[in-house]
Amino acid sequence: MDTDTINDNAAAENLRNKLVDQLKADGRVHSDDIEDALRAVPRHVFVHQSKPGATLEEAYADTPVHTKFDSSGASISAVSQPSVNALMLELTQAKPGMMILEGGAGSGLFASTMGRLVGEEGHVYTIDVDQDLVDNAQAAVEEAGFAGVVTVILGDGAVGHPEGAPYDRIVATVGAHGIPSAWLDQLASDGRLVVPLRLRGSVSRAVAFERDADGRWRSVRSAMCTFMPLRAGVADDPRRLVALTDDGAVKLQFNQEQKADEALRGVLDQPGTEAWSGVTFRGSESPEYMWLWLSCSLDNALSRMEVDRNGAGASNLADGFRPMAVAEGSSFAYLTLRKAGLAEDGGQLYEAGAIGHGPAGKELADRVAEEMGVWDRGFRERDVAFEVQKLDGAPPVSAPGRFAFDNALNRIVIEWQ
Repeated sequence: MDTDTINDNAAAENLRNKLVDQLKADGRVHSDDIEDALRAVPRHVFVHQSKPGATLEEAYADTPVHTKFDSSGASISAVSQPSVNALMLELTQAKPGMMILEGGAGSGLFASTMGRLVGEEGHVYTIDVDQDLVDNAQAAVEEAGFAGVVTVILGDGAVGHPEGAPYDRIVATVGAHGIPSAWLDQLASDGRLVVPLRLRGSVSRAVAFERDADGRWRSVRSAMCTFMPLRAGVADDPRRLVALTDDGAVKLQFNQEQKADEALRGVLDQPGTEAWSGVTFRGSESPEYMWLWLSCSLDNALSRMEVDRNGAGASNLADGFRPMAVAEGSSFAYLTLRKAGLAEDGGQLYEAGAIGHGPAGKELADRVAEEMGVWDRGFRERDVAFEVQKLDGAPPVSAPGRFAFDNALNRIVIEWQ
C-alpha cells in the first residue's frame, strides 16, 4: 500500500470534490446540506479502514468497494456506491438535532455522513451483526472525527436499539423483504423510515415511509435501489442461484417466495423465441416501473440474471439482453431491447420484448410482452405508491393496478394510483 497516496489529504479532497460535482451534475444530489456533508466527510478513511491497500482513486470512484466475502466468494459487505449513498441521504433528509438509527453499519461512512448532518445536538446509532465490521467502523468513525455523534453497536439491526428511541429517522442500509415491527415501534410519531425494500422477486426500491393522518405507513418518496440483504435474525432474506448454462456463465436468482426448478440448467442452450411488445423507451429512460409491473403481474415474479460475459454460455444471450427474466418450471424468458426508429426530436427509441427458452418458452415470452403492453397502455403515466399493512388486517379491495403481497412480517401494497 502506498500510504503517502491514501493519506494525501489534498489529493483526497480534490477527488472528493470532483465526485460530488459529478453527483450533482447527474441529479443525484439536490440538497445543499447533503452536498456540504459529502464534501466534508473523508470517504477514503472508511474505505482504507475496511480495505487496506485501497487507493484514493478506488475510494472516490462511483462504484461500491467490496470489503467482505462469504465462504463461496460472494460479497457480503461493501462501502456503498457514492451515488447510492447520495440517494439514501436525499430520501432520509437528516436535519440538525435529529436522533437516527441505522441498520447496517458497514464501514461507518453513511452513519458519519448523517452525523455531519445532525450535528452535535443530534446522534446516530448504527448497528451491524459482525464484530469485525463493528470494530472497523468504530475505528474509522474515530479517525474521521465523528465519535461524539456516532455510536457503533454490535447486534441485529432488525431488532433496533430501544435504548435510543424514539428516533426521528430509522434507515436501513441493508436490503429487507419485510419491515420488522421494532423499526415502526421505535420511530417517533412524525418519524420517517427509509428502507431498501425487496418488493417481489428481484425488484427492489428504497422507500421512505411516514404515517399519514389515518396512522397508515405510506410512501412519501421512493427510488430504484438494491442493497445486500439482511443476513441474520428477524428479517433475513435468503436467495438461491440456479445455473441456466452448463458452464454457469448465466445464473438466475430466486428469492424465498419464488419457485426454482433445477431443470432450468442448460435451458439457454435450447432455441429461443422472440416476442415484441410495441412498448418503446428512449435510450436513457429507465424501465424500472415496467419491471415492477412485471414482477407484480407474473406468477413467479422477475428474477435477476447474473451473467459472466466471458463465459461461453453467455454468448447465447441476445445483444440487447436486460438482466431480468421470469422462470416457470423448466422454461424461462429474459427481457431484451431492440432499436425501434427515432423519436420526433431525433432521439433513438428502443422496443422492449422477451426471448423465451424451454418447453413453454414461447408462451412465457408472449405473456411477458402482453403485460408490457398492459402497463404501457393503462399505467405508465401513473404514480406508484407503497403501503405497509399488518398481516391480520383486512386485505385491500381489489382494483386494477393494485397488488398486495404478504411476507413473513407484513403485507406490502403496491398501487399505481
